[in-house]
Formats: sequence, C-alpha cells, structure tokens
Amino acid sequence: MSGSSAVVAFLVAIVTNYVTAEPPGWAENTVVVWSVFGALAVVSLGLFFWERRLAAGAPDGGVRPVPLGRVAAGGHSMNPPAVSARVRGREAELERIGALVGGSGGGMVVVCGAGGLGKTTLAAEAAAQARGRGRVVVWIRWRDDAEQLGQDLAQAAHILGLPESRLEEARTGRVSLVDAVWEHLAGVKGWLIVVDNVDAPSQVGPGPEPVAAYRGWLRPHGGGVLLVTSRDTSGQTWGPDADLLHLQPLAGEAGAAVLLDAVPHAGTGDEAEALAVRLGGLPLGLNAAGAYLSVATSRHRTFAAYQHALETEFADLLGAEHPGAAADPEAARRVVRHTWDLSLDQLHRDGYTLARPVLQLLSLLEPVPVPRTLITPELVTGATGLPATAATVDAALAGLHQYGLLHTPGTDSPGSGSPAVGQLQLHPLVREVTAHTLARPEPTTIWLTAIDEHLTRAVGTVAGMPGRAGWPTARLLAPHLPALLDRNTPDNFSNARTTLGALADVLRAAGAASEELLLRRHVLDHESTVRGSDHPHTLTSRNNLASTLSRLGEHRQAADLQRQVLTDRERVLGPDHPDTLTSRNNLASALSDLGDHRQAADLHHQNLTDRERVLGPDHPHTLSSRNNLASALNALGEHRQAADLHQQNLTDTERVLGPDHPDTLTSRNNLASALNALGEHRQAADLHQQVLTDRERVLGPDHPHTLSSRNNLASTVSDLGEHRQAADLHQQNLTDTERVLGPDHPQTLSSRNNLASALNDLGEHRQAADLHQQNLTDHERVLGPDHPQTLTSRHSLALALSRLGEHQQAADLHQQNLTDTERVLGPDHPHTLTSRNNLASALNALGEHQRAADLHQHNLTDHERVLGPDHPQTLTSRNNLAIALSRLGEHQQAADLHQQNLSDRERVLGPDHPDTLTSRDNLAIVRARLAQAGRRRWWQFPRRGGGA
Repeated sequence: MSGSSAVVAFLVAIVTNYVTAEPPGWAENTVVVWSVFGALAVVSLGLFFWERRLAAGAPDGGVRPVPLGRVAAGGHSMNPPAVSARVRGREAELERIGALVGGSGGGMVVVCGAGGLGKTTLAAEAAAQARGRGRVVVWIRWRDDAEQLGQDLAQAAHILGLPESRLEEARTGRVSLVDAVWEHLAGVKGWLIVVDNVDAPSQVGPGPEPVAAYRGWLRPHGGGVLLVTSRDTSGQTWGPDADLLHLQPLAGEAGAAVLLDAVPHAGTGDEAEALAVRLGGLPLGLNAAGAYLSVATSRHRTFAAYQHALETEFADLLGAEHPGAAADPEAARRVVRHTWDLSLDQLHRDGYTLARPVLQLLSLLEPVPVPRTLITPELVTGATGLPATAATVDAALAGLHQYGLLHTPGTDSPGSGSPAVGQLQLHPLVREVTAHTLARPEPTTIWLTAIDEHLTRAVGTVAGMPGRAGWPTARLLAPHLPALLDRNTPDNFSNARTTLGALADVLRAAGAASEELLLRRHVLDHESTVRGSDHPHTLTSRNNLASTLSRLGEHRQAADLQRQVLTDRERVLGPDHPDTLTSRNNLASALSDLGDHRQAADLHHQNLTDRERVLGPDHPHTLSSRNNLASALNALGEHRQAADLHQQNLTDTERVLGPDHPDTLTSRNNLASALNALGEHRQAADLHQQVLTDRERVLGPDHPHTLSSRNNLASTVSDLGEHRQAADLHQQNLTDTERVLGPDHPQTLSSRNNLASALNDLGEHRQAADLHQQNLTDHERVLGPDHPQTLTSRHSLALALSRLGEHQQAADLHQQNLTDTERVLGPDHPHTLTSRNNLASALNALGEHQRAADLHQHNLTDHERVLGPDHPQTLTSRNNLAIALSRLGEHQQAADLHQQNLSDRERVLGPDHPDTLTSRDNLAIVRARLAQAGRRRWWQFPRRGGGA
C-alpha cells in the first residue's frame, strides 16, 4: 500500500467510525459530511498523482525515489567466489591491487582482457587477500541490469554503514541514490568492492552518461578500492582516473605450473610447458586441459598425449559445443568454444556488424601477425559477400581490439626502427576455435580464394615499393605465403610459385634471410613434387635455397647443396651449360665461406677456363669469373697475383662494359682491396675514393654498393693511421645505412662494428666497448648466436675489453668464441685459427705466458697445415709465438723465429709491407733484450760456493 493511500484510508476510517458510532452533532449536518468526503477525495487524488510523478522520475533530472525494500534485501550472496587452486603468473597484478587496497587512499582498478584470461579468478584472489588483511570485501556480479547494480551498490554501502535515514531520503527522492551511495563510500576507508563481468559498460547507468564521466554507479573517488573486471580494454571507456590492468596470456612457465597443479603426475615440467605454449597460455584452455587430464577415465592421460591429440581431436577436446551455453551466459563464459561469442554478440548489438566476419577471416590466416594493409574492404566483401567500407572495417577491428580479441603487436614500441607497419594478431586459441566454427566447405573455399587473391596483390605492391619501404610488410607477409602455394593446384602452380619467389627476392634485399629461407624451402619442396627433381626450375630453386643458407651462415649445408646442384646440372644440362658454370661458381664461393680457399681457387680457375672457351673472354660472366678467382687468390694470401688479375679484369671490364657500369665499379673496388692487402694503403685509398665518387654519381649516395664503398674507404684510411678521418667516415656510413637499410640489416650491423673498431683505434676504448656490446646484442637477436657475423662481433668486443685492460673478461669472451667457432665453423676454419690466436694473446696479457706460448705453437702448426707456411696469417701466427716466447724469457728462440719470419715476409710480402716492417721492429727489440741479458754485471752472476 502506498503512503498516500494509507493516509486517506486512515482519515476515512475516522470518519466512518464517527458515522457508525455515536455521531457528534456536526455529523448530522449532511452538507458538512459531504464537504468532508469531497475534501478527502481531492486530497487522495492529489497524493495519488504526486506519487506517480515521483515514481516516474522528473524529466529535468530530478531525483527518483527508490523502494527501500530492495535495498534492504538483495536476495543473493555478496561474498567473493572461492579460489580453488593457486593463482599462477599474476603476481605483478596482485601486487598492484594489493598496494592500492593496503594504501591510505582509494581508487578504481579495471582488470580487462579477452574472455578466458582469468579476470574473475584474479579478482577473487585479490578479494581473498584483501579480506585476509582485514578489509571489508563485497562481491557484485553484473547482471546486465543497471537498476540491480544500483541496488547491489546501495546494499554494499549499507554494509559499510550507510544509515537508513539516508536511504529513506533516496527513497523519497530528496537525494539521488547514486550520489548518496558514493558520498558515503568516499568517507569510508578499508573496503574492496568487486563488480565482476562488466562487459557492456555503456549500460551501467544510471542515465546515458558514459562511465568515464564518473557520475554513474562506477566511480574512482571512494575511500576504498572499486575493482571492475571487463572484456572492454579501452582506456577511453573507463576514463583517466581508472587504473587499467590489461591481462595477457600466461607465460610458458606459469602455464606449466597451472597444469602441474591440476595433474602433477601427467608429465614433466617441459611437457607441461610445451602444452601450455600450445594452448597460448590461456587460463581457460589450461583449466579445461587440466580438468580433462584429471579424470581417470579420459583417453589421454599425459600432457604430451593431450597435445598430440589436439591436432586431430580439437573439436572434441576444446571445440565442443555446450548445450546450455546459448541460454546461460555464465555457462558460456566457462567453455572455450563459447566464451568469445559473448563479446561478439555484444559487438553486434553495439553496431559492429562486421566484427564477427572479420574475426573469422583473420582466423583463416596463419597464427602470426598480419599486416593491417591486407584487411581491406575489398577482401572482406570478396570473402564474406557483405558490404564493407574502410570505415566499417576500421570499426570492426577497433571493436575486436577493444574486447581483447585482437592484438596489435609492435604498435606502441616497434623497437626495430623500421617504418611503422600496422599489425593484427589473434590469440592462438581464439583463431583456432573461430576457424573451427566456420562452416565447411562453404564459405571457407570462397574465403580462401579471396585471401589468396589479395595476398598475391599485396606481394606485387610490396615488390614495387622503392627502397626499404616495403620490407617490414614483406616480413609480415612471408609466413602467410606457403599456404597460398599449398592451396594452389598444379594448373596454377606457376603463378603461386612466382609470387613466393618475388617476395623471397624482396626479403633477400632486406637481409631477412630467415623469412626468405621459409619461402625458398617451400618452393623447392613443391617444385620437386610438381615438376620433378631434375627440372631446370627445380635446380634453380635448389641453388636459391643454397644461397639463402649461405647468408644465414650455414656454409656447410650451403656447400653440400651447391655441390648437389652442380652434379645434377652437369648430368641434366651438360658441363658447358651456362647454368652449370654458374653452379660451379656458386660452389666455389660456398667453399670460400667455409675457409677452403685452395679448393675454391681451383674451382674458380676451372670455371674461368670453361667460360673463356664457351662464352668468350669478354662475356660478362667470364669477367665475373676472373674477378672471383682473383678474390680467392687474395684469400689465399697471394696478394700480388690477385692484384695483377684484378688489374687485368678492370681493364677488360672498362673496355667491354664501360667505366661507369656497376660491374666495372665493383672490379675497381676489388683491385683497391687487393692493393690494400699488399700494404699499398695510399694507392688503395685513392682508388676507393674514386670508386666512392663514381658510385655516388652513378648509383646514388644511398645505394648499398655506395655505402659499401664508403666503408671500404674508411677501413683503408684507418690502415693509413688516419683514425679520426676513418671514424668520421664510419659514423657517416652508419647513419646512412641505418636510414637506408634499417638498424637491423646485416650490413648495418657490420657498419656499427667497424665504427666501434675505429673508435678503439682512436683510443676511445670505453665508447668502443659499449658500441660493440650493443652490436653483439643486436647480432644475437637478429642473426642468432651462432652466425659467423655474431662470432665476429663477440671477437671485436673481446678485443675492445682487452684494450680497456679488462683482460680476464676479454679472455673469457675469447674462450667462449673459440668454443663456438670450433663447433660452428670447424677447428680448421681460418676464423677458428684467428680466434685461437686471440685467446692466446689474451692469456699473454693476463701473465699466463706458458699457456699462451703453448696455444700459439698449436695455432702455428695448424696454420702451416691448413693455409700453408707462406700465408700472411701463418706469418702473423709465427710472429705472435715469438712474442710469447720472449715474454717467457726465451729470447734466443724468439729471435730465431723473428729472423725466420722477417725473411719470409720480405720474400712473400715485400720489404716495404707494413707487416714486414713490424717483423723488423720485433727482431730488433728481442736482439736488444738478448744484448741486455749478455751485459749482466758481475754481482748478478751466482757466486761459487766455498769449502768448509
């Protein structure tokens, strides 16, 4: 009964009582009686309409009264759910919440992320910890009902001491209930209120204002902490004063711990981690796997067996439908198959009609980042048949990102310094479940056809971009291309193969050898199947794969593959076919990378003879062969013969191709390098300066060959002792290389290494060591710890540390490098011999002269056996052994070795070569020490002992 009705009934009862008992005198007057009845009727009607107006709420923002009974009894529990197992991998988030709860102030924390990440579990654990610290904890579950949320928060405030009188004021409309609740909560400390699963924040109310206005039911201004869990990850939704905790999938170790907690005897820690990684670290998926494995009657009882079964039984293990999920959202949240449907349904209700089809489209691509430019309105329409515009596709992607279903890796901190490229990526399980739910064979076939068409277009666009503009996109496209080739029939195989080959060429220019390798292998595998192992195109693909392996530093594997290609081409095409001659050239180059310079030179010599006979002495391929033979001779230490051959080749190349042809410029560059190896540094520097000037004019200042020329000039200037000029040139080159090729290109890494070495020569050892350390880190990240360039970078850092006087650290690095070089390149590779030499020198600096001398002796023996007694590196090795012996006090033996070395260097390198001059100086120093030892004073000789 309403309040106004009660008043009227009371008055009527009085009147009735008077009428039915002994009436007073005035009651006998009918005019008075009916006047009273009329007044009562008017008052009753007035009260009735006044109550209706209050109940409806004032349209001008007036206060709506609230029934007190609903506040007093919510009818459901407000205790947090129990956490059944230890919460893993959320220590940082729990610490942040705990610090806020334990602090003197309050605030609002929003734990957000996609469905299945364990937001409710994290909130429940935070609630348990807060209760353990004496805080009042209230748990409220969002039920898609703003009025119910208001009642629940009023009940929470009532628990925290909100007086009945204040609630009565809200009931009668004298104050707003939401303001009354939050005014009270602002004055009370020591509480945690959790509002769980607020996945539709726009419906929170009261009224149409957004949550971020902080005038509704969710506010950050209380004396305690309001913790909200939501799938909405947008900071704009929650406003500037909310502390957003974006949950991410669990790392492998934490995911493994979740599985081991559930089924400790289902396998090893490594097997648990492998399964956790396979499940993408999604707590909901991990819990599902753990629950399945814990059942004694399950067919798969180990982590390894479950992971293997996912490949063939995904639908049964994680993709199965739940019969009650459609009608019960709470059931859907707990099922991997359905949990993300809740978010997609909400997005559809919010007007993002393309969100679900775009998610389905992305699920058909590989589980790696996708370039944003691939997802166009044309692709969406071509695949789904739905109308799409740039605006609606943008809105769909934004909605998916807002609800945590789509990530944009690299957006905030690209890190590589490359031009920013938008990326899209689904969580592995989101992708797999979504792809699983698509109908088959339609619309999947139509969708995949559209994807293949747009992947081909994207490759064409990237290949046509100038410079490195398309390189980041090419890297992102690479993992999605093998599937394009897999889906094509033999009839249209050629087009798909051409697409993969075009992208591989872009990746080669970008220095992205790992991504290039993926495509080269796939093309070769398919060509071997479709065209046969002896088809010329298959042989070309095998050659391309070998070249890619070489760029990755896999020189042994590359050489073996090149040898196979040469054998097959000789058999299929004949020994004189141009492709066969190219194969022999490539095998020789691979052998040179392996350090087998003698065999490489012999093959280059054979190839030069055959090309002169088959193609003629002036054919560009013949000129290239002569250049390669000269370079092989240079590597053998036969610098004079190499320089003479380079000089002949330069003359012929200028005559045949012209002085400005790129091959002519390369020939001139190689002659300069040979002259530098001969010790003719001034002539070499002048020639490098000429090549640099010509390349800047012909190819442009930013061409990779121009950058190489500047690097070579800087190195030669350094050999002249002009270290400041060398460092300035290297600095300019590094700046240009980073701009043109990107900071992670192998050529950029080499440029940074060379600048650091130039700084070392200038005596700026600390700056040099820091730069070498940075470069080593980048080499290990980009090329891997075993790439030959990485080994060289570690060697350079060790030398810089030695110059700083940090001999022990330098020796440790040299020891590590020697071990790795022996394992990667082999014990006889020239780089391995150099590494052993450097370790011996580091030991010498540490005062371990005997050990250093033994290592130098070992190294000299290997040099003589591998490279020959007259190779410049062998002569250097003998020089270093002599120095070590001198440190041991073996001056005579050291002098004999220096004398032998001087004679050999005069014969091999010439009397004026810098190394020869060094030998002459070293011999003079050790002879001086011998003379000093012979002039010992009489009291330095031992006295003869006397008899008793």
